[in-house]
Amino acid sequence: MDEITSPVDLGSTAGLLNPAAVGYARSALHRPVVPWGLRGGWRTKRWEYWGIMTPDLVLGMTIAHLDYASTLQLYVLERGTGKETAAEPLKLLPTYADVSVPDELPPLTAFGSFGGSTLRFHDADGGTRLSASSSRISADLFAEADGDVLGVVVPWSANRYQYTLKDVARRVSGTVAVDGREYKIGGEEAFAVLDRGRGRWPYSRRWNWGVGSGTVDGTRLGLQFGGKWTAGTPATENALIVDGHLHHYDGELEFAYDLADPASPWRVTGPWIDATLTPFHRRVAATNAVVIRAQTWQAFGTWTGTARTPNGTEYPLDGLTGWVEEARNRW
Repeated sequence: MDEITSPVDLGSTAGLLNPAAVGYARSALHRPVVPWGLRGGWRTKRWEYWGIMTPDLVLGMTIAHLDYASTLQLYVLERGTGKETAAEPLKLLPTYADVSVPDELPPLTAFGSFGGSTLRFHDADGGTRLSASSSRISADLFAEADGDVLGVVVPWSANRYQYTLKDVARRVSGTVAVDGREYKIGGEEAFAVLDRGRGRWPYSRRWNWGVGSGTVDGTRLGLQFGGKWTAGTPATENALIVDGHLHHYDGELEFAYDLADPASPWRVTGPWIDATLTPFHRRVAATNAVVIRAQTWQAFGTWTGTARTPNGTEYPLDGLTGWVEEARNRW
């Protein structure tokens, strides 16, 4: 894929993909111009997802607008006990007062509040302030912006396409409380991952997504890869970030895993990577709300293996923590 180095519109107000937007970027350069609601055929999806991993917990936060529905997600896994706590309200035919996921270049603010949950992600002061609350969970965090990101446009057709921005291995600090128990977040083993999505989707899609973050032999590494949903297009969302510098890779990867065995490893292989995630926990989430059906198997764990940069330098991945998933959506 070609690298994009200056701002570009994702599409037109009529919903057609801008061919000049197809490529990858190492900063947020795509302006997500896409139509809303009936005018766009109810196919536009917008979301901001943040995943946080620390030695004590895993936290997932989502603000999503799917044209005919909106959803918020607030999920915590307490690693010491394996206890899961979640709030996941869904609202059909939402108003703009319920959720705001802007179509603009950063800095931006995303907001959602309904069903007893409130989430706000606000870019400021060299990072993003993340706040969330529900009846059982609250979070007040700051994710530092440091180094390259991966922005990619996946073109299925002239009017079905997706802009994804993945920002992995961001340092994060603050507090998270679950049922009154407070966790202090910070240090070298706490990291945040941003998954930003804007686009116009087919009704049914399946994907894999995996990330890893950490420091190995004094080098800070961010691992980002995906598959299935990009097959048949010129796009991939595969990258290794070394001390803040992005290396992007063309070509699909191979994923091997057993959904019937929650404790089994997940292996990812390709010309530049041979990596295995050994899970310490697997989350299964499902939604069935008439027009929206989704199921996700998400394994949290520790990576081993190696990855190579395009110049042949090999980096061990042993000890990176992160996750890998399979998702099946009809939306």
